[in-house]
Amino acid sequence: MLQKTYDWMMDKAGHRHAIWWLAAISFIESSVFPIPPDIMLIPLVLAAPTRWFRIALICTLSSVAGGYLGYAIGYYFMDSVGQMVLTAFHLTEKFQAFKPLVDQYGVWVIIVKGATPIPYKLVTITAGAFDFDLTKFTLASIVARGMRFILVAGLLWKFGPPIREFVERRLKLVTTLFVVALIGGFLVLKLF
Repeated sequence: MLQKTYDWMMDKAGHRHAIWWLAAISFIESSVFPIPPDIMLIPLVLAAPTRWFRIALICTLSSVAGGYLGYAIGYYFMDSVGQMVLTAFHLTEKFQAFKPLVDQYGVWVIIVKGATPIPYKLVTITAGAFDFDLTKFTLASIVARGMRFILVAGLLWKFGPPIREFVERRLKLVTTLFVVALIGGFLVLKLF
């Protein structure tokens, strides 16, 4: 099933309305869809490298908007829809482990988890289920998703097709290193 979904997304990446498909997939991936929007983001940026920032921005804003749906699922429908989504993606254990992190680190855990390939739906549904402050959730989501999609699009713009395979195979590594560097930078600034 995942292969069919992946193939369908790749087909939509070549569609004349591909940017709208990217926006729709970025939106639904934040709450219920199994495949990250990077699958469409990558070929779109490679096809139109001068529009890399616009494409990444659309992907970011759509993902954040979809995050509100995930938040609403967690807030209003955790016992039904939320539990069903988490079970379908084998995220129930991660959900339980996520609460203490959200309580202790708040915005920072949403930024870190939202920027990495950890399913963003886990972040959005958990934030809603635990009634995380919506303003902080919004700001953290914008930072997290923006970092992720702008990083991927920027690498593709700068290095072109040769970086594609590296990004696709090592997306988790690339985004994790970026988040570590960003947090390290903040710590250095705080210490000095």
